[in-house]
Amino acid sequence: MTRDSPANFMDGAIPAGLLATVRSKRPLIHHITNGVTINDCANITICTGAAPVMAEAPEEVAEMVAAAGALVLNIGTLSATQVEAMLAAGRRANELGIPVVLDPVGVGATRFRTETAQRILDTLDVAVLKGNAGEIGVLAGTGGSVRGVDSGGIAGDPVETARECARLTGTVVSMTGAVDVVTDDRRVFLVGNGNPAMDRLSGTGCMASSVTAAFVAVADDYAVASAAALAALGRAGERAALEARGPYSFRTALFDELAGLTPDDLTGHARIEER
Repeated sequence: MTRDSPANFMDGAIPAGLLATVRSKRPLIHHITNGVTINDCANITICTGAAPVMAEAPEEVAEMVAAAGALVLNIGTLSATQVEAMLAAGRRANELGIPVVLDPVGVGATRFRTETAQRILDTLDVAVLKGNAGEIGVLAGTGGSVRGVDSGGIAGDPVETARECARLTGTVVSMTGAVDVVTDDRRVFLVGNGNPAMDRLSGTGCMASSVTAAFVAVADDYAVASAAALAALGRAGERAALEARGPYSFRTALFDELAGLTPDDLTGHARIEER
């Protein structure tokens, strides 16, 4: 995709403005998240310009989320106690109008994960459902597969899969892939930013949920905010790939490039097509 094509691209000033707002307001992002990637999620939140807190004790989550701008629920390393904490925090977030971002990591791989993701969607008002193609395909019921926590792909068209999931769940769906798809069913945004190196590093999906929550925390339009967040992270990935020698130097560069990403850079390089 290029800006010279007849496609309808979002004005880059929109994601740039959201990035500037995140850094100005520095919202607190409450995570109940994946133990494998928890430190990366905390640091990517800081690099975006927001403030992370990782609190999952059932005794404190409802109190903690009351101070937050958004709540991330990530089912990557589930336990029964964690599920109850997620529901308690989510209920309180809903009461206060705080947006909830659900990352259904590995849904479809086990019954526990699948039932937990569905229970959260049925119980809570989820603002954004952020997952890979396999996870979104499973929740859409259109045919998706996962292997462990990795996407095994989907059977049909990515846009229609994401839209069907949005229709079924009533959420904004943010489906990551070679081209990210964000939809509220009525609108579809295709995000062309990113680099293949992001798929060769553990935790980039979890980090994408953290960045999404930071943007959603300062926006009323969750679909636009989700697309903008993926464009920002993807642009940082593009810049990081220019200097990386391998996966771990890429990881370090990704944090550095997101922290140094300017609104002007995003204005000029965000590639978000609206359909």
